[in-house]
Amino acid sequence: MSSIAIDGPAARGRTGGAGGANLGLALRFALREMRGGLRGFYVFLACVMLGTATIAGVNSLAKGLSDGIAAEGQALLGGDISFSLIHRQASEDERAMLAGLGRLSTMASLRAMARTGAGKQTLVELKGVDGAYPLYGALKLRGGRELGEIFAAATPDGPVPAAVDPSLLTVADLSVGDTFSLGRLTMEVAAVIDSEPDKLSGGLGLGPRVMLPVEALERSGLVDEGSLVRWHYRVAGEAGMLSADEIKRTVAAANEAFPSAGWRVETRGDAAPRLRESIGRFAQFLTLVGLTSLAVGGVGVANAVRAYLDRKRLTIATLRSLGAPAGWVTQLYLVQILILTAIGIAAGLVLGAAAPPIAAAALAGVLPTSALVAVFPGALALAALYGLLTALTFAVWPLGLAYGVRPTALFRDDDGAPAARRTRFAVATGVLALLLAAVAVLGAYDQLLAAIYVVAAAAIFALLRGVAVGITALARRAPRSRSTPVRMAVANIHRRGALTPTVTLSLGLSLTLLVTLALVDGNLRNTLTSQLPERAPSFFFVDIQDFERDGFLALLDEAAPDSTVRAQPMLRGRIVAINDTPSSEWPDTEASWVLRGDRGITYADAPPENSEIVAGRWWSPDTAENEVSFAAELAGELGVGLGDVVRVNVLGREVSATITNLRTVEWESLSINFVMMFSPNVFAGAPHAHLATLTFADGGDEARELALLSRLTDAYPTVTAVRVKDALEAVNSVVGDLVLAVRAAASVTLIASMLVLAGTLAASHRSRIYDAVILKTLGARRRTLMLAFGIEYALLGLAAGVFGIVAGTVAAWFITEGLMELDFVFLPQAALVAALVAIAVTVGLGLVGTWRALGEKPAAVLRNL
Repeated sequence: MSSIAIDGPAARGRTGGAGGANLGLALRFALREMRGGLRGFYVFLACVMLGTATIAGVNSLAKGLSDGIAAEGQALLGGDISFSLIHRQASEDERAMLAGLGRLSTMASLRAMARTGAGKQTLVELKGVDGAYPLYGALKLRGGRELGEIFAAATPDGPVPAAVDPSLLTVADLSVGDTFSLGRLTMEVAAVIDSEPDKLSGGLGLGPRVMLPVEALERSGLVDEGSLVRWHYRVAGEAGMLSADEIKRTVAAANEAFPSAGWRVETRGDAAPRLRESIGRFAQFLTLVGLTSLAVGGVGVANAVRAYLDRKRLTIATLRSLGAPAGWVTQLYLVQILILTAIGIAAGLVLGAAAPPIAAAALAGVLPTSALVAVFPGALALAALYGLLTALTFAVWPLGLAYGVRPTALFRDDDGAPAARRTRFAVATGVLALLLAAVAVLGAYDQLLAAIYVVAAAAIFALLRGVAVGITALARRAPRSRSTPVRMAVANIHRRGALTPTVTLSLGLSLTLLVTLALVDGNLRNTLTSQLPERAPSFFFVDIQDFERDGFLALLDEAAPDSTVRAQPMLRGRIVAINDTPSSEWPDTEASWVLRGDRGITYADAPPENSEIVAGRWWSPDTAENEVSFAAELAGELGVGLGDVVRVNVLGREVSATITNLRTVEWESLSINFVMMFSPNVFAGAPHAHLATLTFADGGDEARELALLSRLTDAYPTVTAVRVKDALEAVNSVVGDLVLAVRAAASVTLIASMLVLAGTLAASHRSRIYDAVILKTLGARRRTLMLAFGIEYALLGLAAGVFGIVAGTVAAWFITEGLMELDFVFLPQAALVAALVAIAVTVGLGLVGTWRALGEKPAAVLRNL
């Protein structure tokens, strides 16, 4: 043992007092101690690995999808540049200019009703394409056929050939070769689409895709003045893709030549911006879930380090008695922790790096996955940094145990270092926690949300610590029970070395997350499937032309006399400037989405029935001034008000109007609502269609709605009917997929919590054996001990469950009402299930360990007391 003396004169001579040499000696001792295996550190490794793998996988997947969007931007957009117009086609001069830019492809997109001979009607996403489609990427049809070949085979008197999404065959009961009606056209299912290169650029579809020749739309009756159709003009280079400088010059030249065209210009560099933004936000949310699992795992790290150092107490005291400084002993065990952390991080990075290729196979044909079969060093490095900071944050304070052990611990119990000496470890823990919080905030997609998460997580940690202290105090002051098992259980909760702090912290944190997710999911689904349908109309009818408006409304009154019908003129326009400030230069706010893209607009003589004027006054019916009413909430967020002038581009013309009143809008009602309502004189003579809604007094039923739909589409085949329940089901399906992904990530947190709990119980196994042996020697029965331990675990699980319900409900309320702006409803079933899970898991794991402890033979244990 003399070779271990490192603090004497000989040792100082060998090391020269150099910190590097001492660190090298600490590394050798650390590796020597680790030869005995990693017993006691499996939970440590698992917690670090799970959290790191979650963050690495999520960030790698997000990076891969973003890179895929960038790499496939041309195919996703359908060209190097896309000019799109609503309601109208490009004029001859505009089209001639666009054709001179390079290869040009024309496409039209709209919604329509497909009707079969069996009386079925299906809402479809209609896409008219020309012979140049697609400029980039490949449209793949089942059987390997070419779209141009199919369209060329059409005869003048025969049905129009169409390529359709496979889902249309199912919902409309069609097969290849069957015919169906679309507007005034007879269509034939000529091919089935396997993959569509620019599908994602169209956003969320409410029905199956139907692709037909763009020139056939003129005969369909679906495209008329004011119809809700978007025309896309895609441009690509003649000999190859346009360079970034060519794209920039081309866009500038087009806008200069036609400053009032009102087209929306997109380039391959910003293809599918909404998808990219959604991926970023979703990745951040899952990263926060991963951080939660790391935080929960951090508790396991702290427990593992504390238990390990407690077992090494005599070894540390021996080293100290042979001259080892406290700092060197701390270095020794810090090196061990860093080695173990590196192993856990490495395993987590391997799992995280494997996530994108696996996701590529699952998402093929749904999202751009070309960049997923790769390794993303930046994402992996960030995950490694998170893992390292988390492990150190939770390990440094327990390291104070090693620093505080003195040689006297060989001969008597020693409480460790004085509080003054432990201050440095508290400071180090605080610094590391701040670094971890800074990385989480600065590396976030939405830094405000990340900051809120960090503050909330710190508050929950503090509250859970307070809850543990409160439970301990209550147990200590609880009246003495006559029941022996109850008395023993209460004593176990407040005794020295109790499981109370660890169980409360690890289980409470994971349950808070699970309750939050369950309540947010439940409220979102409740809004989509219960509250909205109760208040929403049964149908939206789009593209009702002026000449058919009166007849269509009369048919609605006849077919559904007990329903409420509302109709409104409908145009589309985009805000190009506010007070002569271009919309692109307006300060960014939560309502900036109003300034991006086209908005539905209308005009009216009187304010709508479901709105209230909160500022200003409504215009007189004979006003000659251009006046506009703006949604009050959005006006406040944008920073506009009465007297401000809004310039809007509609049908290629720019009109200006003064905001003369602000009104409330009930967006959640799904009734006819508009951000802007203009005085009628503004759009006098402008071509437009009408929008109508129908609401059954009793909410309606499927048979009645489908019968009405059949009658309407037969009489007015060019009017598009959107059944609200079908639209909500489509949205609900997307929400369900997102929630499934979130739950899968959240399950990592639950697994980490279970590992922490299992590790805590394993660490206390030795003391439980002594307790069980002594009590059995004194006459206690196994049934009594099992009951006592079961009551103890049940009480701890109940406390964690109650906290999880309360904290999770508050968090869900904040997310639902504060961020989603939806009504929050407490759903007791989801919360109670979480509490019952907490109790069952705690009791189950606790009793498994207790059963093993009760099976120990008393003689072997008593000999070592």
